[in-house]
Amino acid sequence: MARHDSGIMSVVGAVLLLLLFAVPLMRSICARVPGMLGGWIAALVAGGAVGVIQALIGMVVDGGFRGDIWPVMVLYVAVSDGIAFGACTGWIAGFAVLAAGRFHNKVPAGAGTARGGGGARAAAATAAGAAGAVVLLAAMNLTGPAPAAASRDMEAAAAEVMPADFLRARDSRITDGHGNQVLLRGANVNQLVDLYQHDPALPAVRPLTEADYAAMAGYGLNVVRLNISWSALEPVRGELDAAYLGRVKEAVTWGKKHGIHTVLDMHQDGWWNGPSPEDVQCRPGTEPMWGYDGAPEWATITDGAPRCQFTGRDISPAGNRAFQHFFFNTDGIRDALAQTWGKLAAEFRDEPMVAGFDLLNEPGFGESAPVTTAFKLAEFYGSAIDEIRDAGAQQIVFIEPSIFWSGLGFDTGPVPGFTKDGNLVFSPHLYAESITMDRDLGLPPFVSLERQFDVAQRVAAGYNAPLWSGEYGYWGEDADVLSRMGRYAAAEDLHMLGSAYWVWKQACGDPQNGIGPTGNGLMMEDCATGDDMEPMTDVLELLSRAYPKRAPGTLTSLSAAGPVFELAGSTAEPSCGLEVWIPGKARPALDGTGVTGVKLSRVQGGWSMTGCAEGSYTLNGR
Repeated sequence: MARHDSGIMSVVGAVLLLLLFAVPLMRSICARVPGMLGGWIAALVAGGAVGVIQALIGMVVDGGFRGDIWPVMVLYVAVSDGIAFGACTGWIAGFAVLAAGRFHNKVPAGAGTARGGGGARAAAATAAGAAGAVVLLAAMNLTGPAPAAASRDMEAAAAEVMPADFLRARDSRITDGHGNQVLLRGANVNQLVDLYQHDPALPAVRPLTEADYAAMAGYGLNVVRLNISWSALEPVRGELDAAYLGRVKEAVTWGKKHGIHTVLDMHQDGWWNGPSPEDVQCRPGTEPMWGYDGAPEWATITDGAPRCQFTGRDISPAGNRAFQHFFFNTDGIRDALAQTWGKLAAEFRDEPMVAGFDLLNEPGFGESAPVTTAFKLAEFYGSAIDEIRDAGAQQIVFIEPSIFWSGLGFDTGPVPGFTKDGNLVFSPHLYAESITMDRDLGLPPFVSLERQFDVAQRVAAGYNAPLWSGEYGYWGEDADVLSRMGRYAAAEDLHMLGSAYWVWKQACGDPQNGIGPTGNGLMMEDCATGDDMEPMTDVLELLSRAYPKRAPGTLTSLSAAGPVFELAGSTAEPSCGLEVWIPGKARPALDGTGVTGVKLSRVQGGWSMTGCAEGSYTLNGR
């Protein structure tokens, strides 16, 4: 379907297809619904027909019925796109029909055929209107994305002035300033989130201490996605709360001490932490809900819409209305968050252990069509990036698609080309076969656990950006938890990627935990006593498997199971930047090619291997 970021031929092709279907529809539809509205409806129906054609094509290419995206989902996406395009451009057909009717009233009797003359004139007028549409949409395309080459030029220019110890995005890799590929593998930490507390006796978060970072380092983790709350950071508009900012800085310092990078994540779930009022009247099919976390009260505009959830916290009239006001910048609240990012980034612009800034966790979709959300989300991201760069912060910016990705396993994401900044990482949450709608409804996967990596990497390539999963896990309590986690680990290694597991600790009073007998997360809590329980050892063993924290040049293959691993890479320049984490007490036996100067150091929980590499190289550990 026509998208200004897909080029002029996309626009021309879509308009011509729309015409092909719209013209035959004119006569029958305009006979029943005369005038401009009839022309618009004809374009709407034609758009849906174009979507059906696209869906049929999608069912036989790229895996077709053998693929993991259900044909019904392909049909849904393609037809929705087509109808949206028809709705947006239907005014052209409507004006054409209106013009044809006026022209018909002025033509002397006998001019034209007795039968079908109106339809022919409408078709001709529509064709003329379509030519105007092509010109108009082509003009829109001129304001589309910056070419990938321009992005790379800006990235190269930024790399020249960025200190070598800062991480950066280079095409499909996250790298350091010495040409080494970096894998960031770790966990989400939600212990600074301003969460709604349902039970006054049960805290919504567990305390964050340096011991948490020491423990994570002992499992070989090298990154924390640190969830922070806008409501706590900026309770008063225009002023960052010094005490809360101090806690964020303290966490970054603990991470630095233990060799753990930080991704600062502006977290939200359901937009803000307000629950349903006690006297709320929810419509059938919806129910009162707890609060969660996110925006301050001054940035929450709901117009009195009910705080009632449908299937979960992310679909409520009040939450959707709040996101709608955010996307359309009511009272300047979208600009306010962008400016907040500028202020926050300025505090960390000189800290290389801050890997980057995740601008907004799982954005909602508001009350607009997904394609509109994609454009409005891109506008926010673009303005936030400008504020961050103006503040002198050069770190990576992590961008997310909407909450749809977490719920379906795919989404359109922000429109490509929204910024010329090249230091971006695409960061969807890879929850396929976990919290996605298909599993919740007991359906076969829309997108399989393995296929989600292919889908996400394809979208990342559209941004000319690396892929990094900001969240995954949450497998539940059934017997397949370890099986799914093992499959995820294998797929992650196959794609040579990093990620952040959800979640390190979850308090008994966390609304996402649901208040049960235990506080979930990797580090478990006994809700009856408040004491720590045995950690999720089986999952931690999979998380702490061997992996290269840094690898010279580009990794070309990777597989690991516990301390046993095989990796290969290639580097154009000799580098001594190879660093591999290996778990366990036993001293690993290593062999390989193209690797020299190998050193093994005993560290908490395992071993750190460093060495040099040149050309094509391999390394195996047993």
